[in-house]
Amino acid sequence: MLPARCAPALFGLILSGLMSLLVSAISTLRAAGPGADWLPLWIGAWLTAWLLAFPVVLVVAPLTRRIVQRMVRPA
Repeated sequence: MLPARCAPALFGLILSGLMSLLVSAISTLRAAGPGADWLPLWIGAWLTAWLLAFPVVLVVAPLTRRIVQRMVRPA
């Protein structure tokens, strides 16, 4: 088990991985079409996207939380 202080980074890692996985699959399928070369193209696109998405999520998440807090009423 990881310590609780790792939760934001772990959340960002998992979220960015899953979102980049899905978006790159759809984008690669639309750009290249289904075929024998689709899987290696998609894996390359996904890994590149994840490498960029993870640090972006870590930087953008606090800003997004502040924006959301300003848009909703306190509980």
